[in-house]
Amino acid sequence: MPTDRTAPPPVDLTEAFASFTEHFSPRIAAELNGQMVKLVKFAGPFVWHSHAEEDELFLLWRGHFRMEFRDRVVELGPGQLLVVPRGVEHRPVAESEVEIVLFEPAGTLNTGDAPESERTVRDLRPLD
Repeated sequence: MPTDRTAPPPVDLTEAFASFTEHFSPRIAAELNGQMVKLVKFAGPFVWHSHAEEDELFLLWRGHFRMEFRDRVVELGPGQLLVVPRGVEHRPVAESEVEIVLFEPAGTLNTGDAPESERTVRDLRPLD
């Protein structure tokens, strides 16, 4: 990310999502005001987890997925967004590949309070 005071170039989401194929491996697209804008692809279920201190915003770019909560399920389609409040246990599930833009505070661990697993990503990569 640029450290000077000039505006960075725009991020083309179509090109950015085409630049990687890994699932459940968020890429940093931008940073602002202590927040990160991350791009992630996934298919199948993620892990049940929550974030004690962070809200998360999921903006669905491509595909369809459901956000499972312990008491309900929310279905999302392209162009829809959902905010998961801090402390709320949730699990995203996609029957086929989806592309999602995440907005969350820098340092937010993707698996939250779930036990460490192969899905835990501690070292985020910027877009290539």
